[in-house]
Amino acid sequence: MDPSSHQPPTPSRTAGAVWHGGVRVGIRLAAVRIDLHTHSDASDGTESPAQVVVAAAEAGLDVVALTDHDTTRGWEQAAAAAREVGVALVRGVELSCRHGGRSLHLLSYLHDPEHPALLAEAERVRNARQDRARQMVDRLSRDFPLTWADVEEQTTGDATVGRPHIADALVALGVVPDRSAAFADILATGSPYWVPHHAIRLPDAIELVLEAGGVPVLAHPGSVERGRPVDESELAALVRHGLAGVEVWHRDNPPAEQRRLAALAERFELLATGSSDYHGAGKPNRLGEHLTDRLVLELIEGSGRLEVVR
Repeated sequence: MDPSSHQPPTPSRTAGAVWHGGVRVGIRLAAVRIDLHTHSDASDGTESPAQVVVAAAEAGLDVVALTDHDTTRGWEQAAAAAREVGVALVRGVELSCRHGGRSLHLLSYLHDPEHPALLAEAERVRNARQDRARQMVDRLSRDFPLTWADVEEQTTGDATVGRPHIADALVALGVVPDRSAAFADILATGSPYWVPHHAIRLPDAIELVLEAGGVPVLAHPGSVERGRPVDESELAALVRHGLAGVEVWHRDNPPAEQRRLAALAERFELLATGSSDYHGAGKPNRLGEHLTDRLVLELIEGSGRLEVVR
């Protein structure tokens, strides 16, 4: 399936069935439309949590997950909007992790947002992102007319300042045409302006999520932009730490990777999810371009500590 087609998979184009705990699950074009990965301006999206939920309703979604980077600050606003517009909300977060010498992300669904260890780690990453952003702006200011104030103008409320906001500032200054262009060159990993930041070890993050009563799902593990896709031996080790699922249907996973990941999900009895990774105007990703099966959501809801907001 072409990840840029912006169309949810049809049964004839979907990879083989996935099993989890003896239950046959996998994406199907069904009456319930579920998108389990979106971002608001609580992290690096361009819309408020409420606007994301309203946009999900307008896009014909029945269920949407808000999974901002390393923060749950948008949950309350999103939940209020979900009740108002009649969309079910899955509360989640996307944790910044490191594994095998590269940056990987872990989606956590329905965990306790007040769990002390997980909350402390998320705050540590949030602060590290802020410090990293300042260092990058310092480097960029030597070659471009960029200041910290320019970057702050691109943030809302207490959102963590990160590379997307730096990209938006560069767009506003006319240095690059859009975020994608900034990330492809000036802000790319390994560029002269790039600075690493603290991130928790992926196995430790999985265990923390489980301790907090959440459901850990590996985000876009077939993406080549993060160095290399997660291989079978790595996935097997993560399963031993308690990984519950993998995000199979995602535009950053090329078609061959989607097929490989679906097969691995079946082999390891993992949940297979699909989603948009929506960022509003920040990325070309569109709500509902990939979907998750209703049975997968039911398994997530049954395993998590918190309930889906309906």
